[in-house]
Amino acid sequence: MTPNTATGPIVFLSKARDIWLPLIAVLGLSAGLIFALLKDPANARLVWTVFTLPVLGALLWQTFGSLHRGDFGLDILAALSMAFALSFGEPLAANVVALMYAGGQMLEAYASQRAAREMTALLGRVAQTAFRYEDGCLQEVPIADIRAGDRLMVRQGEVLPVDGIVVRDHALLDQSALTGEALPRMHGIGDEVLSGSTSVGGVFDIKAIRSASESTYAAIIRLVETAQKSRAPMARLADRYGLVFLAVSVSLALAAWLLSNDPRRALAVLVIATPCPLILAVPVAIMSGISRCAAIGCLVKDGGILEALSRVRVAILDKTGTLTRGAAAIVAIKNAKWIDENELLRLAASLDQASGHVMATALIAAARERGLNLVPPNDVTESPGAGIDGTVGRHRVTVGGRGFVERRVLQGSPRAFLSGRGTGEVVVAVAVDGVAAGLIVMADPVRPEAVTVLRKLRDAGIVRIILASGDRSEVTRDVGEALGIEEILGEQSPASKVECVRSARRFGPVMMVGDGINDAPALAAADVGVALGARGAAASSEAAGVVLLVDRLEPLADALTAAQRTVVIARQSIVAGLGLSIAGMIAAAFGFLPPLQGALLQEAIDVAVILNALRALRPAGSKANEGPEIPRPRI
Repeated sequence: MTPNTATGPIVFLSKARDIWLPLIAVLGLSAGLIFALLKDPANARLVWTVFTLPVLGALLWQTFGSLHRGDFGLDILAALSMAFALSFGEPLAANVVALMYAGGQMLEAYASQRAAREMTALLGRVAQTAFRYEDGCLQEVPIADIRAGDRLMVRQGEVLPVDGIVVRDHALLDQSALTGEALPRMHGIGDEVLSGSTSVGGVFDIKAIRSASESTYAAIIRLVETAQKSRAPMARLADRYGLVFLAVSVSLALAAWLLSNDPRRALAVLVIATPCPLILAVPVAIMSGISRCAAIGCLVKDGGILEALSRVRVAILDKTGTLTRGAAAIVAIKNAKWIDENELLRLAASLDQASGHVMATALIAAARERGLNLVPPNDVTESPGAGIDGTVGRHRVTVGGRGFVERRVLQGSPRAFLSGRGTGEVVVAVAVDGVAAGLIVMADPVRPEAVTVLRKLRDAGIVRIILASGDRSEVTRDVGEALGIEEILGEQSPASKVECVRSARRFGPVMMVGDGINDAPALAAADVGVALGARGAAASSEAAGVVLLVDRLEPLADALTAAQRTVVIARQSIVAGLGLSIAGMIAAAFGFLPPLQGALLQEAIDVAVILNALRALRPAGSKANEGPEIPRPRI
C-alpha cells in the first residue's frame, strides 16, 4: 500500500476512508457473529458479504487510480483475496481480510503521522504578524510587509518572524524546534537570531536582516514540505520487489490449487500475502528517519538523500566557515608600554568605523563586545586594501598593514611587536600620533566542536576525510594537520573541488560539507551535499541535500548515524516480514493454515513490521566513547 500524497479534498476523502472503512468492516464482522450465535448462518453470511463489498469497492477504486498513475502496487493481492473468498463461499474470511486491509491502512496512516511529528510541528509555528517601529510608535504588521532593516519588538512567548540582529536588551530563546536543544540560549546585543525561535525571556528588539520569505524558518518550511512529498529509492525498490512477490504469491496459490484440487488453499495463500510488509515497512521507516534527523537539527530533503547518507564513506570538508568560524577574531593584542590594550583597540575600532573592510568589521565587533566607547572619526583618508588614517578625538590614528603604517610613523616600528606569528594570522598595525602603538593579531579560529565531530564521523564509518579549501595551502595545511585529516588540499577553485569529489569516489560514496557559494558546485556533484545553516537565498543550501539548521557541526555525525540505523531497520522489517509471509504462504499451500487463521497471522506480521520501523524515530541506545581531545590549532 503506497502512502497517500494527495492534497486538498483528496486528503480529506483519504482520511475519511481510513476511519470509515475499518468501522464498516468491524460492524459487519460483529453483526455477522451475532447472527451466527443466533444460529442463523444464512443471514450471517449475507452480512459478512454485504459489509465486505464497500471495502472491496474502495480498494478496487484505489488500485485503478494507482494503475492509471503507473504505480502498480500490492493492493491487488487484497482485492484478489476478498474476491476469491466471496466467490468460494468464504464470506467470513473475506470480511476478516477487509478488516485487516482497512485496519492496516489506518495503522500505516497513524504511523506515518507519528513519524512526521517533529517535521509537521514546524509548519504550525509560522508567525503571522509582528510589531514594527514606525515613526517612534509600534505598529502590528503582517510579516509579509517586513523588510531588511526594519526594527521589530519581540515579546515573551512569541515566535521570531524573521532573522535579525539583537539591538536592545538580551534575547533568551528556545531553539528546540530548529536545533533540538533542550535548554534556551542567551543572545546579546549584536548576535544574530533565527526565525522560528521562541522568546522565553523578556522583551527585546531586533533589526531584520532578511524578509520573512528569505529567512531561515521559511527555508526550513520549504525543505520540510519537499521532504514530506518525497519517496526514497528504497521505497521504489520495494515496489519493484513487490511485483516479484506478487508473481510468486499468485503462482504459489495456483500451484496449491492445482496440486490439491482445493481452492481454499489458494485462497489461504493469497490471504497471507495481503497486505505486504514490504510496502508498509519502508515508507514508515524512511519518514521516521527523516523525522529523527529533523529533531536533532539536521534537515534531510528527501528519502533518497537519507538512504544515500547511510552509505557515505568519504567526507570532504571546506575549511572557511565549515571547520573554522568563517569570520576574523582577535587572538592577541601586542601593545606598547605607554598605551593600554583596550585603548589601542578602542582607537583602532573608532577609526575603522569609516572603513568597509572585513577586518574593520571584526575590530568594531570585538571592541563592542568589550564595552569600549567608540567615537566617530574625522578627517579620514583610506587607501583601499592597505590602511586608513584619521582623527579620533584628540589623536591622529593610523591603522593598516605593517608596511602602510611603517611608512607613516615618526617613531618606532610595528615590526618591534612581532614575535612567533602563527600560520594564517593577520596582523593589523596601529600608530597613534605618529608613534608605533602595537599590533592586533587576528585569525579565523577553528570551531570548538570540530575535533569531536571528526572523531564521530570516523566512528560512524567514514574511511577518509579530505580538507578542500580555497584558502592558502599553508593555512589549510596548518588546520588539517592539527585536526588529523588524511588529505589536505589548499587553493582549491570551485571547479577543482568538483574534481576532488569525483576523484574521492574511488574510496566510496562522497559527502561534501560546505557553506559558501563557491561550495555549491561540489555540493551538487557529491552523493550527499551538506550545507551549514538554512538560508533561503544561499546557493549552498539550494544545492545541498542536507541542511544543518544551525551554524554548527554537531548534528552532522548524529544524522549520519541516524540514517544508517534507519536503513538497517527498514531492511530488517523487509527481511523479517517477507520471511514470515513466505513461511505462512508455504504452510497454507500445504493445508496447515486455513484462510481465516492466515488473515490473522498476516495482520500480526504487518503490525510487527510497522512497530519495528517506528524504532527509527528513537535515538540509538548507546553513544561512542568520547576519547582524548586533540589540540586545536591557532591560525
